[in-house]
Amino acid sequence: MSGRGIFFDEDDARAAAARLVAGGYDAQVVRERLAGEDDDEDHPWAVLSDAPDVVVELLVDEFDGWFDVEPEVGPALPPLDLPTGPRRLKRP
Repeated sequence: MSGRGIFFDEDDARAAAARLVAGGYDAQVVRERLAGEDDDEDHPWAVLSDAPDVVVELLVDEFDGWFDVEPEVGPALPPLDLPTGPRRLKRP
């Protein structure tokens, strides 16, 4: 699941998930917790699915939500080769 549909209306999120399931994909609706939001009623709904991104994007456009893409994490870089001794500021 690389992308997800975000909806502010629970009914829209559930309708989008039902359409994905009817299309043969797995889909689940979860509450999306936004940083800094104190009121639980203001949190949007996220639809997570194994459907191709383009299918989810079409539903997002239809139900007036937005498509959120999770950034892909690349391989970790090797550790830096740092000096072990102190650095001299002046030459002798």
